[in-house]
This record gives sequence, C-alpha cells and structure tokens, in this order.
Amino acid sequence: MAKLESDLGARLFARSRNGADLTEDGRAFLHHARALVSIADQAVEVLRGRHRSLRVDVLDTRLASIDLIRAFHQTVEGVDIDVITSNGLRSARGALASGSVDAAFARVSGMLEEDLRYVPAYLEPIHLLVGRDHPLADRREVEMERLSGSTVWMPGNHPESEWAEFYRSLGAAFDVRIDASGPDFGWDYFVEEIGSGERIGFVGERCRLPWHPRTVQIPLVDPTPVYPCSLLCHRQNHHPVLARLIRFIVSDFRPFDPRNQWLPDPDRAAFAVDPKLP
Repeated sequence: MAKLESDLGARLFARSRNGADLTEDGRAFLHHARALVSIADQAVEVLRGRHRSLRVDVLDTRLASIDLIRAFHQTVEGVDIDVITSNGLRSARGALASGSVDAAFARVSGMLEEDLRYVPAYLEPIHLLVGRDHPLADRREVEMERLSGSTVWMPGNHPESEWAEFYRSLGAAFDVRIDASGPDFGWDYFVEEIGSGERIGFVGERCRLPWHPRTVQIPLVDPTPVYPCSLLCHRQNHHPVLARLIRFIVSDFRPFDPRNQWLPDPDRAAFAVDPKLP
C-alpha cells in the first residue's frame, strides 16, 4: 500500500493507533479501484468458465492418428475436439508455440524447442501396395529382402518433411529406391496409378485408402518397418482436456520390438520403452 501511495503521490489512508481511515483522496480512488478489480475478476471468470474445444493437429484425416483421437473421444463425455490438418512437424511447431493448436501428432525429427514436449503415441506397421497383376500380389506377406533393388513410388514425400526422411532411411537400410516424383494429386490418384500400372507404394497399415478393385495391400515382414508417431504439446498449455489425452495415449502405447520391427536409429530410444507421463 505504501508503494501504491508513493506511485500515486497521494495519501490514501490516515493512520493512527486506532487503525486507519480513508483520506479524501482515498475515497475518490476507492470507487475506481473497485471497478478495476471487478473487471479483472470478470476476465478471470470468462476464461475459467470457457469450454473451448481441444484443437488437435494431424497430417491427414486418413491416417492412424484419427483412430486414436476417435477412441479417446469415445472414452470421455462432454469433450469437444477440433481436428486441424497441416504439414506435419514443419507447421505444428509454430502452431503449438502460438497456441493455435493444443496438440499435434507427428514424427519428431531433430531438436525441438525447449517449450515443446512429446510422448510416443504409436508405431504403425508399413504395408506394400501393389496392383493385382504385380508378381507379389498373391502373397500374404512380403519379406523386406524381396524388395531389394525395387523402386517404391511415394509422390507425397515432400523433401523437407519428417516422413520423407523416414522413408529415405528405410530405403537406405533395405536397398530400396524411393521415387518421390510427382504429380501428387492426392490419395485417389495415387491408388489409381498403383492399380493400373507397374508401380508399387508404401502405406500405413491403418491408412484409410480409397477403395480400388485393382490394388492389394500386403504386410511387410522380416523385419516389419514401423512408422513412429508422437503427440506433441506446449509445456505452458493448460487446456483441461490435454492432460487426459496424454494419459490416454501413454496407456495405449506399445513399445518398439527390435526382434521383429525396424525403426531408424534416431527413433529407437524414445520408442523402445513405455513412456511416462511428463
């Protein structure tokens, strides 16, 4: 109070042994001070009572991240979730920092900003997509060594993306050339091209591909390549539903098994053990 009086250059209280009474300046100041406190209280209540949707960023609504979001939504009541699609880790970092999204599913590549944290979300097995006339089309599974020397067409692999980096590592490990040449006209075009020609492609096991009568999706084995996806968020984000989503992701996670799965070396440490809540 003494500092406030000093800043104002006025005495607000007349002090005595029996207590303190407002001065004339104090009575004039009190009315406006109460109004300011009331406005501040109203502002706090607006935020406390605000039930904003949890905004979650995903690369594509056809990918496995949507299955996790849907499963989480079914386990909780009264929770609204807005799904935003973007460009993966490249755009998610800025969106998380600005608060335009609360969480993002992406493969973590390179160093993250100190304000960002993540927990491993899932490992998705990679499948081979071929046309029905392809020599491998009648197989129930395909060993990775059979793809040695092959070219796999993936026109959606942006050269600066974390998923393109993953498939470059996969190609180098198993002598597979990744052809990222376009055009990239979307999933329907991709599936149509695979079904009508000699091209082959990689897709996630849980990817919801457009149905096509001339394509076959085959599991890859010995070992099974798995795509690592994490849930990222900002350390200062206190959305009440975010902590529940993180707990759900952690409880559902299954660690990497080096006996029959393959991951790039940079991903192995984070996905080899059960995550703990940060």
